[in-house]
Amino acid sequence: MKKRFYQSDAANLFREHSSIFLFIVVLFLMGVIFGAIVVNSMSYTQKEDLFYYLSQFFGQVSDGKVAEQGDMFIQSFLHNSKFIGLIWILGISIIGLPVILILLFVKGMVVGFTVGFLVSQMGWKGFMLAFVSILPQNIITIPVFIIMASLSVIISLKMIKKQFMKKFAQPVMPLFKGYIIALIAAVICISAASGVEAYFSPWFMKTAISTIGLK
Repeated sequence: MKKRFYQSDAANLFREHSSIFLFIVVLFLMGVIFGAIVVNSMSYTQKEDLFYYLSQFFGQVSDGKVAEQGDMFIQSFLHNSKFIGLIWILGISIIGLPVILILLFVKGMVVGFTVGFLVSQMGWKGFMLAFVSILPQNIITIPVFIIMASLSVIISLKMIKKQFMKKFAQPVMPLFKGYIIALIAAVICISAASGVEAYFSPWFMKTAISTIGLK
């Protein structure tokens, strides 16, 4: 019964603020596209230098010379949790709205740049590597980032409205309780994504590298 109640609340929230969710998705995609475009603006020397270090990394992966899985899990979990936590905190601050949008755009730009660079330098082999090294964990993390950024924007707008339009403001506390639950759920999802990145992605990469003949 309680689960059905939360599902109903989530559906109502999405319907009420569908334009914000759509805007956040479009903003992230714009970041991805911009990141891919940045690759083309790099000089030949910059690309060669970066590709050299990338080749060294692929060699280490192929030889099994990567960080311990436990260390990788902790590093990935802390990195993504800090990002989610920062977005969450910015959502309850009145001045945090533009920073949330910038952070999400930059996150999309990083993904776009990584995929764009691999594809531009290695063609279909780069796409294959991007697919096995970036996609598995990002299937979880990207939706989590988008949902948390959307909720943070909604909360931030509610806070602004409460501060400057008190006559028309809606109570924030019921939404804030859901905001806390969303943070806990996001952290759980992030831990799952970190597990995929630490325990599965290196194996996927090693298999892909040997299959496409990089080593």
